[in-house]
Amino acid sequence: MSAGPLTDRITITGVAARGFHGVFDHERRDGQDFVVDVVLEVDLRRPGRSDDLADTVSYADVAAAVVARIEGEPRDLIERLAADIASDALVDARVESVEVTVHKPQAPVGVPVEDVSVTVRRRRPAVPVVIALGANLGDRAAALVRAVRGLRRAGLRDVVVSPAFETEPVGGPDQPAYLNAVVVARTRLAPARLLGRLHRIEDRHGRTREVRWGPRTLDLDLVQYGTPGEPGEVRSDDPELTLPHPRARERAFVLAPWLAADPEAVLRVDDGVRAVADLLAAADRTGVREVGPLDDDRGGEGDA
Repeated sequence: MSAGPLTDRITITGVAARGFHGVFDHERRDGQDFVVDVVLEVDLRRPGRSDDLADTVSYADVAAAVVARIEGEPRDLIERLAADIASDALVDARVESVEVTVHKPQAPVGVPVEDVSVTVRRRRPAVPVVIALGANLGDRAAALVRAVRGLRRAGLRDVVVSPAFETEPVGGPDQPAYLNAVVVARTRLAPARLLGRLHRIEDRHGRTREVRWGPRTLDLDLVQYGTPGEPGEVRSDDPELTLPHPRARERAFVLAPWLAADPEAVLRVDDGVRAVADLLAAADRTGVREVGPLDDDRGGEGDA
């Protein structure tokens, strides 16, 4: 089930209810008892630090959803019931994968048995993500290239890298010009796990955060997770992970490379969806200029 080197799990065992699943008339008429075990793969580092219920997956909500499925629409096969329960669990964006075992101890198999069970394992589907890269200290181009390699090693696939754009700094103290780019990719990582990996890549480049909008060796921002309006889109007002990025809509140094990487790109703006091309047309592009492709030959060691 693991989607990476860290595998935290929440296990809920023995959720029992009466249902009417089966292929025989008497099963649909009389019902029988079903028991379900659920194992969720979730990054638990944040709730481990905060001790806050809001930061973890609610065990009670998961168990209630399981009971609702058992008591709900009859299915011919417990394989289908298990798949339905797994799909429910993956709706929570924090759940990266799930293992569901459905026990049918009174299954009519014609001979004495203690139990019949099926187990299914499902991972969250890969979804599109958009990551903005920037650096204005040291060898800026080399930092962005190494960051792209690190992103590939950290759980991104189908990676598309924009050309580099040089940008005059916005806000903060006087500082050198930035080199910016955008990566469009797909990932199975949950948003919080992905953000943690972005921070680790930044840390390996000596990123510090003492001054807001100050100079930095590397900046990686998760701009959007999922496609607006489609399954898998994540919207979040969490101060530690606000999605979509609240200022991306007005930043030409994000919009210009993003459009270069994906001419059909769209961004959620409030409750609507806007074409990135339209947002860029309305943005102030002063001090933002394309300087060419990043020289990423994929050689050497990347950051994981």
